[in-house]
Amino acid sequence: MQKQTTYEKAIALKFPEQIVIAIAKEPSGKCNPITIGWTMITSHEPPMMAVSIGLTRHSLEVFRQAKEFVIAMPSQKQAEETMLFGTKSGRDCDKFAEAGTSLQPAEKIDCVLMADAVANFELRKAGEMVTGDHMIFVGRVVCSHVNERKLNRLYTASSDFKLLGLPRA
Repeated sequence: MQKQTTYEKAIALKFPEQIVIAIAKEPSGKCNPITIGWTMITSHEPPMMAVSIGLTRHSLEVFRQAKEFVIAMPSQKQAEETMLFGTKSGRDCDKFAEAGTSLQPAEKIDCVLMADAVANFELRKAGEMVTGDHMIFVGRVVCSHVNERKLNRLYTASSDFKLLGLPRA
């Protein structure tokens, strides 16, 4: 039997939740990563994915200007990087340099992949839409990559961003 409650109490039950690192290249040439919990597959044919970025984030303008972006599924070994990408602004630092992230060039777009991620997807932007206090960016997947090693995927386990590694299927 269901009982009525507040949105905050009900939505807290969504955890654990997937997180991704979304990466877009700034006009200066620097690639800017941001940790995102709000992401989804929007189509299988053609393959499309989306991320939602807060309207107050530096990354919003980076993604608005970019014509392409990467979605990386971080591995458990990337917990510290994932926290840094979600708590520091690319306006103030080069997050990849500060974290010492292992990168490799993307194959079909002008961006980078996270070498230690479980998977990376290269996307060409297909659209964007304001949804309240966030902007959704949708992209068409043009290339997909998986890590040769079997790594545990990183998830967020609570609203205070406790991170959790779960085995890859």
